[in-house]
Amino acid sequence: MHSDASNFQLNSHLSTLASIHKIYHTLHRLNLTEDVSPETHGCLKQIKCGNSPGLREGMTVVSDSLFQPAAPEPCPPGKRGDPLLEMTCLLRRAGRIRCDDVVGPEGMEKFCEDIGVEPENVVMLVLAWKLDAQSMGYFTLQEWLKGMGSLQCDSTEKLRNSLDYLRSVLNDATSFKLIYRYAFDFAREKDQRSLDLNTAKCMLGLLLGKTWPLFPVFNQFLEQSKYKVINKDQWCNVLEFSRTINLDLSNYDEDGAWPVLLDEFVEWYKDREMS
Repeated sequence: MHSDASNFQLNSHLSTLASIHKIYHTLHRLNLTEDVSPETHGCLKQIKCGNSPGLREGMTVVSDSLFQPAAPEPCPPGKRGDPLLEMTCLLRRAGRIRCDDVVGPEGMEKFCEDIGVEPENVVMLVLAWKLDAQSMGYFTLQEWLKGMGSLQCDSTEKLRNSLDYLRSVLNDATSFKLIYRYAFDFAREKDQRSLDLNTAKCMLGLLLGKTWPLFPVFNQFLEQSKYKVINKDQWCNVLEFSRTINLDLSNYDEDGAWPVLLDEFVEWYKDREMS
């Protein structure tokens, strides 16, 4: 009974406010609003949920309607009419792009949900390469606009439809080499010149795990090795090794210009096979 009485009072209160609001706009059109106090005008503009029991979350009292979804901030006038920029506005309002024009880790997770891929999927690395993103886990607004423009994607649906193309880029040897080299700088800490070993193993698994049959063995070697980091020369030579050296390592030249890391891997592998 008490709840029914409260709801009746609330509905009566809202109906009265809506009627006053209509009267105010009528007077305003007739330039007869000078007797309406600023306090009354401010009260009529909006009643936010939380201040009035019974209002649904995200609903406001505005204009001539009692319940409307809270309106998001409009896209700035200079960005209207450009689908890509309007998409960016939508991403910002949805919380994907922060107010400092950066998509952070939390926004990246939500973004991956939007396009239907896991954050650790290799296609996200290809997308980052296309955007020329500088830091793993972050997209800046400028990177986003440049990359989406080059992909001709101005909606989530178009980007989702481009995923197969992004995956196919990995099948081109030249593009793969560029992505592989990019991955090193993308994944490393910007104040470091090398990749820490755990990050290197993850990135190698992402890029070579399904295409290089020796990767599981090489990964075991790294786990038991003395190495704590991988430098860029070692990183690039691992790709060359995976492409040119036979699975039985029969064509490996110990006197070649390979880094010591790979000399030690070959020695470790041969000893492992013999034992």
